[in-house]
Amino acid sequence: MATMKTMGALAMLAALAGCATVSESHEQGLMLHTIQDNREIGGVGCVLSNDAGRWFVVSPGHVTVTKSAGNLFVDCKKGVVSAGQERFASRANTTATIGNAVSTLGLGYLLDKRTGAGFDYPETLVVLMHGTGRQAPGDPDRQESTSSVLY
Repeated sequence: MATMKTMGALAMLAALAGCATVSESHEQGLMLHTIQDNREIGGVGCVLSNDAGRWFVVSPGHVTVTKSAGNLFVDCKKGVVSAGQERFASRANTTATIGNAVSTLGLGYLLDKRTGAGFDYPETLVVLMHGTGRQAPGDPDRQESTSSVLY
């Protein structure tokens, strides 16, 4: 009887070996760029979020996020001058996912989907920024409203 339990445990371990939750990282490094008027702009504060957490990065920059099967949302702002938002879909890592689905009869895939380990975001994220129509304080082109008092 103990031999059957041992064999069952070994079979379960062999099945989980193909599971991305066991074999792959739950984190992924990403590079973020922000583009406005067909050129890259720097010094842009961005918040990245998914159902596993939130991260802050100044663009252009690298950030490490926790993987998820859900979308990654990116919200960027540069003062009051420009803003941009993008959504990046998570894609199943086909190498890990196919082997996992076959070796675990689909159970490992469900676990990977829950933990996000078998899913990846694009390695390079590009957020298109749009002008808000407002000028930054201290901008030399800014027209201050002045009132004159006539005596």
